[in-house]
Amino acid sequence: MSDKKLRRSVNNRLLTGVCGGIGEYFNVDANIIRLAFAVFTLFGGSGILLYIIAWLVIPESGAPSSVLENIIGSFTKKN
Repeated sequence: MSDKKLRRSVNNRLLTGVCGGIGEYFNVDANIIRLAFAVFTLFGGSGILLYIIAWLVIPESGAPSSVLENIIGSFTKKN
């Protein structure tokens, strides 16, 4: 069984690496993932919301935690 993890790409990125990371994980061209987000955006606007959620939840390649984990961690350290 492979130890493959979903991570945002640092090499294949236009904005935050979400599409590049998903493409690398599923072994699909990142442009197809970008196109899917664009289609979801055009039909109801959910693509933008999904992209932001993915950016918050998926950690960057080489990073120990995601953006959301860092935000939550900063709040718990203050209290």
